[in-house]
Amino acid sequence: MKKVQAQSVGEIITSYLKEEHLDTKIYEQRIIMHWNDVVGPAVNRYTVNRYIVDGKLIVYLSSAALRNELLMHKSKLIKALNEIVDREIIKDIIIK
Repeated sequence: MKKVQAQSVGEIITSYLKEEHLDTKIYEQRIIMHWNDVVGPAVNRYTVNRYIVDGKLIVYLSSAALRNELLMHKSKLIKALNEIVDREIIKDIIIK
């Protein structure tokens, strides 16, 4: 009989998510959930919608002035959002 090394349930789930390429989607959802923590409640109040496509975070804002302000801090936002998941998930931010 072949001896198999036991794995915890967490290890099995993590392995499955990696095999099915679902781990990136989980990191993307964490980033979206923590948008408010990174930009603060004042900016979040003007955030209409946000989602991630191909490593690009697309954010819709209801304030043109705020849009210009965030565009100036795009690299800082990308760094802060990626630090949440400790991986480079966001490569660019498109603010509309």
